[in-house]
Amino acid sequence: MGEIVKHKPVLLIAAVTSRYSAALDWTIEKTRETWGDLTLQSPVFDFTETGFYTESMGTDLKKQFIAFDRLIDPGDLPPRKHQSNHWEEEYAELAQVDESRPLNIDPGYISEAKLVLATTKDRDHRIYLSDGIFAEVTLHFRAKQWTSSRWTYPDYQREDFQAFFTKCRNLLRERIKKMPR
Repeated sequence: MGEIVKHKPVLLIAAVTSRYSAALDWTIEKTRETWGDLTLQSPVFDFTETGFYTESMGTDLKKQFIAFDRLIDPGDLPPRKHQSNHWEEEYAELAQVDESRPLNIDPGYISEAKLVLATTKDRDHRIYLSDGIFAEVTLHFRAKQWTSSRWTYPDYQREDFQAFFTKCRNLLRERIKKMPR
């Protein structure tokens, strides 16, 4: 029988997508208030790999990643997804724009081995966590690089995204090394 051990903490991240820079700024403030200070923030990237969101979010979408200072237990992901869904609804009411979904917030985490995203959608490669939330291993880290799977979203295969994820992973590793054993 295997020994059950406590999982190492992980680095909470969020992918924020919108055509409105005000929505990106609003999300940073909202998440800071609830999830704590940011430790890393990516540049704002053009999100051009798919037209999937065009009908609900419009065109000229931007995506930005934020990583939080406080490490979390990976089991704490479902409440973060519920909170981000609530914030999306709140912003849609406040923004008074034409799009039905002017903001998309996808929380997840980075461990030493993988990048995991929370989702409400069940698919064959996703694992149910709790409270209607599933987890997807979007990327895994192998042979000193991020590796995608057949279901990895095209934008997560971008080198500039993965460079940011590597910064996050390196920061996490440094912080774990400094933790008491």
